[in-house]
Amino acid sequence: MLKVHKSKVLVSLMQYCFMDIVFATNNRHKVDEAQAILGADFSLTTPKDLKLFEEIPETANTLQGNAFMKAQFIWERFHIACFADDTGLEVEALNGAPGVYSARYAGEEHDPKANTEKLLKALAGKKNRTARFRTVVALIIDGDTFYFEGILNGKISEVPSGNGGFGYDPVFIPEGYDKTLAELTPEEKNSISHRGHSLRQLSKFLNNHVS
Repeated sequence: MLKVHKSKVLVSLMQYCFMDIVFATNNRHKVDEAQAILGADFSLTTPKDLKLFEEIPETANTLQGNAFMKAQFIWERFHIACFADDTGLEVEALNGAPGVYSARYAGEEHDPKANTEKLLKALAGKKNRTARFRTVVALIIDGDTFYFEGILNGKISEVPSGNGGFGYDPVFIPEGYDKTLAELTPEEKNSISHRGHSLRQLSKFLNNHVS
């Protein structure tokens, strides 16, 4: 866990654990995945649930910066416990690209299919297809910020395969597997995924502070 701004968080955590916590995203896939990972101890609320329909900013040049920016966007408006995440696909042969720009790799439309097509074209003819997913979660409680990071190593496939998941899942083969994330069951994916690792750290942190 990466941590900053350590201060008195116990009382606030007791108010929020086993209750609603705001996930600063309106991506239904991410919300469902996070809820499955966090389990029944937490009920996730989204900005839309709070009648907040403004676009959530993510214009930082790092994953940590984006995660903080999104969480802070909620905190400044509601002053309630909230968290946000940002994920990047880092491809070795592309010097870490698309990285922080993964969601908009092919343009501001955030089109997963176009992003994947651009990635495969960029890797055409390259033998080194090593890659990793990296997720950073930012949690804000009483103005204090805590960070959690998850990494999943693997490689990029030659062609998309599978109908599950979202984003780059159809072309990412996790280390130790012979199929893509999109070919795994949700339970299999969540048990190994970068987002799963970071959210389990978040869950452990919250539970440890109310035990």
